[in-house]
Amino acid sequence: MPLTGRALAALKAHRHLRGKLVFCWEDGRPWTFVTMRAGMKRQEKRAGLRLTGWHLLRHTFCSHLAMRGAAPRAIQELAGHAGITVTQRYMHLAPSALTDAIALLENRTSSSAGLTTG
Repeated sequence: MPLTGRALAALKAHRHLRGKLVFCWEDGRPWTFVTMRAGMKRQEKRAGLRLTGWHLLRHTFCSHLAMRGAAPRAIQELAGHAGITVTQRYMHLAPSALTDAIALLENRTSSSAGLTTG
């Protein structure tokens, strides 16, 4: 899964990149769901945050991608949604999507110059 440069730098700074997994034991074995959930609760409490869980992080991730104009199919794949229907819930956060789509037709390129309608 791709990461932003900032996320990658943060993981490297903490010398966490032992393998393909971010959440794993020293030997590279993946954490269990119970281990990850307990760690999340511990860190939220430590930071003085209300307990929310992983779903809120996933929701925030998808919301920010939609607000920045990411394609729904890309959001679907990055979030691991089985179908596009779940991803569509976030698309109301991209109000300029329709305007941006129509704007694509404003600038004709040489490859589309010979196309006609009808």
